[in-house]
Amino acid sequence: MTEHAHDPTSEDTYDVLVLGAGPSGENAAGRAADNGLTVAIVEPELIGGECSYWGCIPSKTLIRPGDVLAAARRVPGAAEAVTRSVDVAAAFAQRDYMVSSYDDSGQVPWLDGKGIELVRGRGRLAGQRVVEVDLKDGGVRRLAARRAVVVATGTVPFFPPIDGLADVAAWDNRSVTGAKELPPRLLVLGGGAIGCEMAQGFRRLGCDEMTIVEGGPRLLGREEPFAGEEVQAAFEAEGIRVVTGVAATQVRREAADGPVTATLADGSSFKADEILVAVGRRPHTADIGLETVGLEPGRYVDVDDELRSTGVEGGWLYAVGDVNGRALLTHMGKYQARIAGDVIAGKPARDMASRDVVPRVTFTDPQVCAVGLTEAQARERFTNVRAVSYGTGDVAGAYVLGNDIKGTSMLVVDNDRRIVVGATFTGPDVAELLHSATVAVAGAVTLDTLWHAVPSFPTVSEVWLRLLEAYGL
Repeated sequence: MTEHAHDPTSEDTYDVLVLGAGPSGENAAGRAADNGLTVAIVEPELIGGECSYWGCIPSKTLIRPGDVLAAARRVPGAAEAVTRSVDVAAAFAQRDYMVSSYDDSGQVPWLDGKGIELVRGRGRLAGQRVVEVDLKDGGVRRLAARRAVVVATGTVPFFPPIDGLADVAAWDNRSVTGAKELPPRLLVLGGGAIGCEMAQGFRRLGCDEMTIVEGGPRLLGREEPFAGEEVQAAFEAEGIRVVTGVAATQVRREAADGPVTATLADGSSFKADEILVAVGRRPHTADIGLETVGLEPGRYVDVDDELRSTGVEGGWLYAVGDVNGRALLTHMGKYQARIAGDVIAGKPARDMASRDVVPRVTFTDPQVCAVGLTEAQARERFTNVRAVSYGTGDVAGAYVLGNDIKGTSMLVVDNDRRIVVGATFTGPDVAELLHSATVAVAGAVTLDTLWHAVPSFPTVSEVWLRLLEAYGL
């Protein structure tokens, strides 16, 4: 699809304009088109966005070989067949295949099939319902929206103001998921999902030394405390050095291609060949023209439950996905996008999940899977809360999977309503347990009703029965 320079004084008009063709933008555009509206979507990079090329897809692809080998080693009979380490070149080649070698031409037919016009270039708001696009060929195209503009520009990595960090060519999520070679030593700043996944993933790919530094008191600080503790124990058993409760204060690289040294606040220091910064994300809104509609550049775009911007009059500006700061997860952005597409078309729809029913998976081993509120959050919200736990590895289905299966399953219950308001599962390959908990939380299903949802035997889902028994049913 070729773009040509347009007269900047003329306007091409559509019902809906979407800024950003990542998963959230694609879904907003697709839903609006399905509702019979004309749509143009503006993207300066690759259709499919961060998740498809530099986030979820490549990272989980790189994690998978190590997970498979670890799972096999837990099974007598299969363990004896594991006689080699991961083939790194093959793992990187599979990553390249999964991201289509960073070529998005395969995505274009989907847009064409829905009648969505793709405008390749960098778009920015230029006043009410107007977007100007700096095209790839150097021209400028001015677009206007009859009904709505949807901002779906996502987030970019946040680099903290650590002395020297800006000068050492540090890795971010794009660098690590797109790596061509395995650094012998990798230092990871940040113990959230990205930092933990990549630390273990690259250790299992073959990094000789791996260190993860988290300034907070534990890994995965937003989840239940036991989750971070179990992940740390697993990391240390695999030879990953974990440092918590102290932040980096200085970073230096000895030469352009030399090792990196990070000094921490307690005076300790660690040396590595590369350093990955995974301490968080910030909204990608610094240069998209928010100031032309009265919003502050560089900030999240605050929205109501219909995904409309609360700071712009007229109800024509929407923001979906990470850019609104509600729930920074691909699946939540896609959910919000579907809602926005319906609202724009005049259908009744509201975001009912982004506050209290957010499912999330950290793809470490053990996996950490959670939905809804943590116990601490629930106790701030409700007066009568009870949490019940059971060992994920203490059901027959776990023994079938192999030896030494560990983990914790936990339900957080609002006793007054007898419903589950939060759940966490840790253990190998427990992500598929999560949707049952998500249905229970989203549907406010009572424990008395859940008692009749009989788990199959022998599956790990039998842990649901044990949790309800622990509650007293």
